[in-house]
Amino acid sequence: MKKKLMSVLLAGAMVASLAACGTTGTTDTTATTSDNTTTETQTTETATTEAAATETATEAAPAGDAGSVRLLNGKPEINDQMQALAAKYNEETGNTLIVETIGGDTNASDELKKMYQADNMPDIFVIEANQAANWDGMLADLAGEEWTDKTGFELVDASMGTIGFPYTVEATALGYNADLLKAAGVDPASLTSPDAWKAACETLDSKKDELGITAVFGWCAEPTNLGWSSGTHVFGQYLDAGLKADDTTYIDLLNDGGKIDEARMKNFAEFIGMMNQYSDPALLIDGTYDNQVAGFKDGKYVFITQGNWCVTSPSDVSFECGFAPYAFEDGINTIIAGPPSYWVAYANGNVDGAKAFFNWCAGDSAQSILVNDAGLVSPFDDCKYEAVNPFYKSMNSYITAGNYSGWHTMLKKDGLQNQTCNIFADYAKGKLDADGFVSTMAQVISSYYAQ
Repeated sequence: MKKKLMSVLLAGAMVASLAACGTTGTTDTTATTSDNTTTETQTTETATTEAAATETATEAAPAGDAGSVRLLNGKPEINDQMQALAAKYNEETGNTLIVETIGGDTNASDELKKMYQADNMPDIFVIEANQAANWDGMLADLAGEEWTDKTGFELVDASMGTIGFPYTVEATALGYNADLLKAAGVDPASLTSPDAWKAACETLDSKKDELGITAVFGWCAEPTNLGWSSGTHVFGQYLDAGLKADDTTYIDLLNDGGKIDEARMKNFAEFIGMMNQYSDPALLIDGTYDNQVAGFKDGKYVFITQGNWCVTSPSDVSFECGFAPYAFEDGINTIIAGPPSYWVAYANGNVDGAKAFFNWCAGDSAQSILVNDAGLVSPFDDCKYEAVNPFYKSMNSYITAGNYSGWHTMLKKDGLQNQTCNIFADYAKGKLDADGFVSTMAQVISSYYAQ
């Protein structure tokens, strides 16, 4: 992934939209323990590079020297690798990185609020793009640092400057089992129109017994635990599918008082209706993330409504993985790709220490751990390691061809996903038809933005 292909992602639009997004003290509900995108409801455990014992993230970390920095990690699934990263950093630089990991049932935003009130803020923590305004004046400007010359994925804010360090690139679309598609005679490259999708679904559904599958789609619209998935990631396809990475047409419309393009939303609704029709009924209404991912890994579902975080190791699956677009209009051929969240440096913390860590983290030793061990996709141009993630080959083919859209769903008004996810659920339960989905979306979104 070369910088010239990545540099347009979230450029300009993100800067223009940040001020209008977010409410102090809230966080976007875009992940659970099983999600590899960002952290929302997670329990708190902390670990340092010097001890195996844990403490809660609200307790003060040991005082350190000028070379010591505290990092609040929002990905519990890579805690071990982050501890290895900290050890390597100390070995190579003599500086100390204290990694504190949030996981399980603790709200990340609430935890940071407690830490702020206790004057116990970490030097580095994670935010999503639409949360930047919540931290206005409290984040360090990282412009001019060495690492910024090696990526086009840094987060830039109009008033605060370069504030976000991209630690990974993630993609979301309709993940697929390439072996099952091949066995059914379906070419994933053809799935760029509603008609092609309908034909593929009919073929796959007619061959369920032959293929040994439970359903065509592993799609779960359950709003309580998976609202982050439907309300943010799936809804994000309405905002960005088919658009170039710097095209902000529909997020701009949304952030202009909660407006939608009803014709586009109707096409999107009909596509979601198709997914409802060909999904496992048990998973669709009452499933969990673990059920969804396990079913895909076991070959029970041909498609899954997740991103590259749901399958991280080649040992997770026995088949080739790929991405297909949500082609709810003719010609849609993009996936959503980019950094869904960023590490930022607290302005009143050890800024020099944070900057030193970021520059080191963009280097070879750190990238080896993050890519080869943690299974992340590097945002840096000179990284020589190819991600081991089974979705990487497909993901990279879209990015290299320029067929990727931005993560503009992260720029919607914070908390909107808690409303829209319920509309997906009602649609899945048959309480709404496609027209009802559109009208309800329009009403709920407009009301939310009016608050």
